[in-house]
Amino acid sequence: MTTLYITEPYCVVKKDGDTLVIHVPADEKAHKPARKVVTPLVKVDELVILGDSTLTPQALAALLDQKTVISFLTAFGQFRGRVVPAETRNSLLRLAQVRAHDDPRRMFALARRFVLGKVHNARTLLLRTNRRVEGDEVAAAAESLREIGKQVEGLESDGAPPAEPGKPQAGTAWGSLQGLEGAAAARYFSAFGRLLRADTGLTFDTRSRRPPRDPVNALLSYGYTLLLHQAMAALQVTGLDPYIGFLHSTQYSKPALALDLMEEFRAPIVDSVVLTLVNNRILTRDDFVEEFGAWRLKDGPRRTFLQKFEERMNDTIRHPEFTYAVTYRRCIEVQARLLAKVLMGELKEYQPFKVR
Repeated sequence: MTTLYITEPYCVVKKDGDTLVIHVPADEKAHKPARKVVTPLVKVDELVILGDSTLTPQALAALLDQKTVISFLTAFGQFRGRVVPAETRNSLLRLAQVRAHDDPRRMFALARRFVLGKVHNARTLLLRTNRRVEGDEVAAAAESLREIGKQVEGLESDGAPPAEPGKPQAGTAWGSLQGLEGAAAARYFSAFGRLLRADTGLTFDTRSRRPPRDPVNALLSYGYTLLLHQAMAALQVTGLDPYIGFLHSTQYSKPALALDLMEEFRAPIVDSVVLTLVNNRILTRDDFVEEFGAWRLKDGPRRTFLQKFEERMNDTIRHPEFTYAVTYRRCIEVQARLLAKVLMGELKEYQPFKVR
């Protein structure tokens, strides 16, 4: 599968036979002439447009005909919206998803499995990177995550539904699960900065989202946005509703299930890419700009990030459950299909993706 990113502003995407032709306008300030980029239509599985570029109706129709998902982001990577092909005809699967969502015990069981995958993979990243760092704090954080994972594994549903967003859940199984997930995230990010080389000029103290308060947080947020689109695409291909989740609360316009699914892949995909870019000095502080306390990537370095992100998505690994070779992009879809089989009663329990 191939994701085509359009990062240049004011491009026009047209269809010409069996190809997409991207008309890139001239940039007088950068002394760049107008040019055309041609790519075979059949190779584009997903199109991501950053900034103010457009598609002709013919290009849009051709992409939808071949089931290509089109995502629109601002130039800074904030999500605007998606154009998706017609939904799959598996209405029975979506009904099963709703029934599981309305069953507190099944909902809790699935939420617990998503947290287990997240905690395991975060710990694995700490252990792998610490082979180079050899830091006591990183080792201690990894041990804390191991203990938290054991506690999550031992949790059992009390049959009570999750509280509405913003309401306390102390003393319930849901409250315990959310508390353990929060503790795991806090412990992980308390050690994440130790994984960065000290001579890069980029540091990380704590996770900040809206807005990202330093360059490393800007990279993490940008990567998680891209990963969310991959999870949404996998769920839509499978026939699941990305907006009806289990771990994350289902709210209007919130892609709760996509957020559930991506938890297992944050560390092995996005966090790994960020560490590679920073520790290898591929990106430096000069590649960022600060505006009103928020940091973001400049245009050229943003393309570098996208390139490394795509390389990671296309890395081939051995799936821990099925042991066959598969890309990370394919792994996300495999997990979506495993979830569908659990919801339809074809599998007893959802097995989260756990890197080795």
